[in-house]
Amino acid sequence: MPMIEERLARLPDAAFAGMRRGIEKESLRAQPGGALALTPHPAALGSALTHPHITTDYSESQLELITGAHRGIDATLAELREVHQFTARALRELGDESMWVSSMPCHLPTDETIPLGRYGNSNVGRAKSVYRMGLGHRYGRRMQTISGIHYNWSLPGVDNEGYFSLIRNFRRQAFLLLYLFGASPALGASFVDGREHELQPLSGDTLHMPHGTSLRMGRLGYQSDAQASLNVSYNSLEGYAASLHDALTRPWPAYEAVGIRNPGGDYNQLATTLLQIENEFYGTIRPKRTIFPGERPLHALRERGVEYVEVRLMDLDPFEPLGIAAPTMRFLDVFLLHCLLTDSPADTPAEIAELKHNQHQTAARGREPGVTLRRAGTEVPLVQWGAEILAQCEPIAARLDAQAGGTGHADAVAHAAAMLRDPAQLPSARVLAAMAGEHAGSFAGFTRERSRATHEALLALPWSDAQQKRFEALAAQSVQDQAAIEAADTLPFEVYRQEYVSPQRLGVPGRAAAAAA
Repeated sequence: MPMIEERLARLPDAAFAGMRRGIEKESLRAQPGGALALTPHPAALGSALTHPHITTDYSESQLELITGAHRGIDATLAELREVHQFTARALRELGDESMWVSSMPCHLPTDETIPLGRYGNSNVGRAKSVYRMGLGHRYGRRMQTISGIHYNWSLPGVDNEGYFSLIRNFRRQAFLLLYLFGASPALGASFVDGREHELQPLSGDTLHMPHGTSLRMGRLGYQSDAQASLNVSYNSLEGYAASLHDALTRPWPAYEAVGIRNPGGDYNQLATTLLQIENEFYGTIRPKRTIFPGERPLHALRERGVEYVEVRLMDLDPFEPLGIAAPTMRFLDVFLLHCLLTDSPADTPAEIAELKHNQHQTAARGREPGVTLRRAGTEVPLVQWGAEILAQCEPIAARLDAQAGGTGHADAVAHAAAMLRDPAQLPSARVLAAMAGEHAGSFAGFTRERSRATHEALLALPWSDAQQKRFEALAAQSVQDQAAIEAADTLPFEVYRQEYVSPQRLGVPGRAAAAAA
């Protein structure tokens, strides 16, 4: 603890003032009955390729709403709220669709019927669709319909070494976020049709884990046998980059069997390597750098260093209209600073195996009384370990409150401690209680009702003509921008694809910029 406080004291006020965060929030478009909407991305929302705030993720039916990077939590949420309001209005004009408020998907059609994201006829747009086709071949389309919130975070003056130190500690302590904020303890039975699982029935259409927190982050979520062979180290940018470089250039027999194209000439995937592109690598947190048009993310990291981290394990909170609330964001800021300020020894293959076990244990059994996790070869009660972390977070919260005014950060840590002591307060427990008490144990019934209430709440918020015109102008500009990209293309797509996936585009091995955010 004294070490954390000493490091905290050395951080200047300007660092806290310059802290930035942004949000990327995914939501499926669903029909009133709870089935996936199979309609195209609404034209009123502009181009999914070029709109700065509204795009799609895996599926044409999966919205992704994006904020810029802001110095204030309230400003971040204000922008996210506006994007939600405009989107809800566009959906209302088209009919009766709404945004599905759960991380686990609504009722899904057959795998091949789930529509892939479409981004126009440019080379970059076609590549995005082909990449998604590849994900479908590799992992199945259902797995890609899971939705979540990504929290992008940076602090001035942090260099590559500091960010990777943060990342190692985040991975060690990620179980606490899954426990505190996991909100996907149940799912619709259609998601696991034909798959082995350990879920228990809750009702005719619903399966669950009685003490689960985040099935999205468990064995049924973003998992891959091929990626399980990756032993990515986060001990340095050079080592991380080398691991990704290997995965992006190593042929993988199962994917070679799929091939680049099918017999009819249509594309199956971008590449036959273990990873098609960097974004295919699943993880709870990523080091990131803003890329130039056409640049590979790994090249950007090697050339200019880490700019921010992307936290990827947050479930949508179905009780919050935006999927996340200000107190949760305050806790994330405290938690990330704790990860940065705490000693962070190098990771090892043995520890990485423990972390995977802890993630799955917390996702499936986190609220089970007496549940334990593995730490340095010994079993530690989850609640005990979590309490240790929260105690160390208290001085960080106090410093943030001294900077921002009020007691919001300390309150967020205190509330986390209360949930640690009383699991009934956790979002995952509240979800199951609401399902059982109000919807006869039905995941679909609960999420339909929450989605409808959220949609109506967004539509009821004040909305001006000026806001409407501003977002309509953004949508119109995005359509023009897509058309300009398509008009400027000169390369045949196959030439573009080969150039994009070539190892030369990944940057110089061993090169790592020392740039700080």
